[in-house]
Amino acid sequence: MLETTILEHLQQLPESLQQDVLDYIESLLQQQAQSNLLSATPPNRQQAFGIWQGKVRMSDDFDAPLDDLEDYM
Repeated sequence: MLETTILEHLQQLPESLQQDVLDYIESLLQQQAQSNLLSATPPNRQQAFGIWQGKVRMSDDFDAPLDDLEDYM
């Protein structure tokens, strides 16, 4: 029933507007496909806390004042 109504209304539109409708439908299908792709992707176990443990080094004076900013302090 809905498809019949959509087709009837579509046939009443000029061809340029029919093309706009087609473009809109295609963009909706792309959005749906992307949404399905994102929801179907299993969570990445590599994004857990502590994954960078032992791979990153922070200097001991990390939070010490910067010499470059002495004029502003």
